[in-house]
Amino acid sequence: MFNTGPSYWQTNAWWMAPLAVFALTVAMTVFSFPPFNAGELAYIFAVPAIFWAFKRPRLKVFLPVVFGAQAAAWTILLAWLHNVTWLGLFLLGPFVGAWIGLWYAAVWWAAPRALGKPAPVRVAIMLGLAGLWVLIEWTRLWFLSGFPWLPLAASQWTRPFLLQVAAVTGAGGISFVLICFNLGAAAGLYRLFFERELKGLRRRSPEFMAALLVLGTSFLWVGDYMDSSGRRERVALIAVVEPNIPQAVKWDPAKADGILDALAKLTERASLTFPDLILWPESAMPFALKGDGPEARQWVESLARRVNTPLLIGGDSVETLPDGTRAWYNAAFVVDPEAGLREHYYKKRHLVPFGEYVPFRPLLGWLSKITDVGEGDFHPGGISGPLICGTRRTDVFAAGPLICYEDIFPNLTRDNTELGADLHVVLTNNGWFGQGGAAWQHAAHSILRAVETRRPVVRCSNGGWNGWIDEFGRTHDVMTNPDGSIYLRGTHTFDVRRSTSWKERETFYVRHGDWFLWACAGLLVLGLAAVRFGHLRVASRPD
Repeated sequence: MFNTGPSYWQTNAWWMAPLAVFALTVAMTVFSFPPFNAGELAYIFAVPAIFWAFKRPRLKVFLPVVFGAQAAAWTILLAWLHNVTWLGLFLLGPFVGAWIGLWYAAVWWAAPRALGKPAPVRVAIMLGLAGLWVLIEWTRLWFLSGFPWLPLAASQWTRPFLLQVAAVTGAGGISFVLICFNLGAAAGLYRLFFERELKGLRRRSPEFMAALLVLGTSFLWVGDYMDSSGRRERVALIAVVEPNIPQAVKWDPAKADGILDALAKLTERASLTFPDLILWPESAMPFALKGDGPEARQWVESLARRVNTPLLIGGDSVETLPDGTRAWYNAAFVVDPEAGLREHYYKKRHLVPFGEYVPFRPLLGWLSKITDVGEGDFHPGGISGPLICGTRRTDVFAAGPLICYEDIFPNLTRDNTELGADLHVVLTNNGWFGQGGAAWQHAAHSILRAVETRRPVVRCSNGGWNGWIDEFGRTHDVMTNPDGSIYLRGTHTFDVRRSTSWKERETFYVRHGDWFLWACAGLLVLGLAAVRFGHLRVASRPD
């Protein structure tokens, strides 16, 4: 006789389903992002949890699984933080995971309520949930100073085809497309397995059809990318210097002369390619370049004259405020071989919390004893516009500076572009990242900023990912040693070019800013209305 009793899966689903959802969610979330770069998984990473939500699991089971999966995934993705602080790793990873876990809680509440509803109601709920994801990512831009590291869009950093919609919507549009596909795929699978009584066209999931439509719509802006091999012009020949100074050595006064000697030799080597500009990374100088004595300024001006090339370098500056206090800034300077250190310089606008300042110092000041900040904070700068580079022998161009992790904040590149930047330059230390995946994760954000603004991006790191990215998000050149490692001491010159069709043009995103956030807020309201009032529609057969 055949056994017609419940299957092993049915008998043990109470523990196998949560375990499968947990394991698949962690694995696909982690592998979607750099350095693993399996970006295709971003289309389905949330499908297991969404599919499970359709089955109406108990909340006290669902929430620990999805919150735990996100906490685990983000602790793995941020594992490089252990080079800075183990405490920060085990606080920040779970915090980011919990923040994203709020979206899964919304899925648990909304997804089952879509079952049996008319197609427009189901699609409205899907779009509302996708809009909510974008809004949650937006809150990461500013909540508690902001840490928008690795938005879902960053998973596509090596796939420029999908990225082009960011020129219209910002990176949030890419995340929206990916989440829509996750929701549509999960709904389609649920209908395939659990709504088999439907026949013909009604067997097709309206959510999946809508997700395909959203994906197809995002390709409307691929035309620029496909035509990008047309007329291109040189912006500048830019040489980058990677000194690869270990973090433990960088601020040792006894090592300062050796650091200056290394910078001078690398700069002289870079000048042999006759670049229009030589870049140094963030805080390359071991002394304040402005406001703390003339020696550092005289030394770097002498070097610029010797190589007869402008330098754009990272260093500290000190200014005396009206109240008499001395304010330190993490800054970027242009040193001209003829005019010397230019007065106009850039002060970093978005400081690293617990790295460059302690937020809420009266309350959290004790943390300065276990961080690198010490008793004094850096001061943030304001909007100052791009830095003008070039000499009488070169074309003049405007470089929009970004220091350290400022390229993860899209408003900063928007500001630079609106103020006339021809390209963006990212000066970063990255030495405290170690040699894990952080360098690639960091670079992924620069690709998003390039597409959003249609401006090339050149990255110069103390030790890490140095390269240039065109305005369509394509990586053209990355500095490596003969073994293929990005960690080296050396120089490289990039021939930075751009499409003439985007010269002096601004993207829709640059002109109109975060309009897509308002659209997502509207979709969220629509989705909530669909959940609340969708059942009132009568005389309609469920789709």
